[in-house]
Amino acid sequence: MSRKKVILDCDPGLDDAVAILMALQASEDIELLGITTVAGNVSAEATYRNARALCALAGREDVPVLRGCTRAIMGSSVRAEHIHGADGISGTPLPASAAEEDPRHAVDFLIEQCQAADDHTITICPVGPMTNLALAMIKEPAILPKIKQVVFMGGVAFDAGNCTPAAEFNIHADPHAAQVVLQSGIDLVMMGLDVTHKAHITDERFARIHALGSEVSKAVTSMLAAYRDVIAQRSQGSREGVLHDPCTIAYVINPDLFQGRKMHVEVDTQAGPSLGRTVADGLGVSDQPANVTVMEDLDDEGLYQMITEMLGRYK
Repeated sequence: MSRKKVILDCDPGLDDAVAILMALQASEDIELLGITTVAGNVSAEATYRNARALCALAGREDVPVLRGCTRAIMGSSVRAEHIHGADGISGTPLPASAAEEDPRHAVDFLIEQCQAADDHTITICPVGPMTNLALAMIKEPAILPKIKQVVFMGGVAFDAGNCTPAAEFNIHADPHAAQVVLQSGIDLVMMGLDVTHKAHITDERFARIHALGSEVSKAVTSMLAAYRDVIAQRSQGSREGVLHDPCTIAYVINPDLFQGRKMHVEVDTQAGPSLGRTVADGLGVSDQPANVTVMEDLDDEGLYQMITEMLGRYK
């Protein structure tokens, strides 16, 4: 089977960091064309710096990293520094990148890579606000036939939101961009909170990653420890936390780890308490055609076996 051509669009971010490190080591399954960054968990400058630093940590500065959009298409920006720290990685020391900065914008890179590809060959994995991808679609609609699939972390179909009572963070941070993508007609896979909240970082799973002993695993466990501490403070005791963004890369590698179903999904873009809500028609009452495969369950132990195996490739 040929490798999938993948662009990872991200806002690192603690769980983004694990997704990046997985993608960089998945060369048997993934041809990573590039990493595009966007403002989300933290500022655009910080997410770009973090992505470059993670590539340096992994010894993969051959992978292009592109700076993207600094804010949402409309409205004020939303950040998650209370979860990820002011720098996005909770103060975890990472090496500075020695690679020359690529002057291209993330939106233009997405367009260039799609234009150069055959039809239905590019997989895009947005794990932050979908501003870059939406603007690429608006700027150059001819890229749509080039995209095989968009596997995104965002939204919530049936559970509560984690940014507002109604909305998940990535969608709430740029609901208009998310609606552009959801209306694109492309094959969409939604890794929302319904499934990612089942990807628990148990003490045993944390210990397995820590036991790997590499510089990469040390950095990852430093970030996860800080994340678990924040979760403990917010939940009054539970320290597990969950890994959201790695679910997208895991799906690209082995979709059999997940279970979901097709349904119609759209985003509430109206100002008010439901802004950014992903409205999922789970019972088909709207008579609207299904446009998204919404993931609802996963083999969580299989997911963490994959994560540990991928991180274990770093020496």
